[in-house]
Amino acid sequence: MRELFRSTTAYRAIARDARRGEQAHFTLVLFPDGRYLRDFLTLCAEAFFGAADGSRTQRLIAAESYADCLFYPAKGAKLTADGAADLIGESALSPVEGDRKLFVLDAFQTVTPLVQNKLLKILEEPPEGVYFLAGATAEHAVLPTVLSRADKLAVPPFSEEAIAAALGRMHGQMPGIRGAAAASGGILSAAEDLLEGGGEAFRLAVRFLTEPDPVRVCREIGEAPKGTFLPALRLVLRDAAMIATGQGQYAVLQDASVREIAARMPAGVAVAALRFAASAEREIQFNANPAQAALMLSLRIAKERESWQKLS
Repeated sequence: MRELFRSTTAYRAIARDARRGEQAHFTLVLFPDGRYLRDFLTLCAEAFFGAADGSRTQRLIAAESYADCLFYPAKGAKLTADGAADLIGESALSPVEGDRKLFVLDAFQTVTPLVQNKLLKILEEPPEGVYFLAGATAEHAVLPTVLSRADKLAVPPFSEEAIAAALGRMHGQMPGIRGAAAASGGILSAAEDLLEGGGEAFRLAVRFLTEPDPVRVCREIGEAPKGTFLPALRLVLRDAAMIATGQGQYAVLQDASVREIAARMPAGVAVAALRFAASAEREIQFNANPAQAALMLSLRIAKERESWQKLS
């Protein structure tokens, strides 16, 4: 994981500026993987202080115990108005071990506009030697007034190859790494969820496209680990479309079930189904019931099949 994160332009920029003594007083990192956002910020904090691997400073920062590197809020919590007031009070105190003090603000996308406004002045004009490193999964959740004061660093989704290599380092030679990486959308935690399911998400996607009773399968989809089914379905559909158009050598899932789907599903239907799946994913992100969204998706795919059958 550390090797993957250190490959990012954002991490390298923070490390470079630290070496030159040119750190921005307020840096906002946009990192789409919420599960690993705090880990990424921690690694960036280590780079900010120039902490070598295994050094006392590095170990203390990793344990969130370094006196000059304070994390807000506590793990799993949200930054409240009281927490912001505590942070502002702490910023007035001198560093303990050096001449710089870093405040790491995790999950900034969950900070309310009220609390963001409370922090606005200190983010714009921090005391001498005080720096802020904030992380958010999405830019739209950050107030424009806060964004305008930040040195913004965006971390795009990782490539399939980078995710696969990271999974190999973290999980050894578990089967299914290539499929999990390809379906993850470049998000490490999504790839891990797909991998740790032992391929169940892909089997469920195949059943969704082949079994005659969509209601039963959709019920199982509603009970499946969140965020695994639709990424797996998109990869199955993508590979089926490739196989159907004679590009099977580029398919990731080289198994009989996907070839069977390709034989039964015109490529045009698979391409349309990919659009439908993306729409279903957006609906679920806005709190739609996964089982109901899957059922509506099944109906839309069936209707598309019928249209193609009429044309053939």
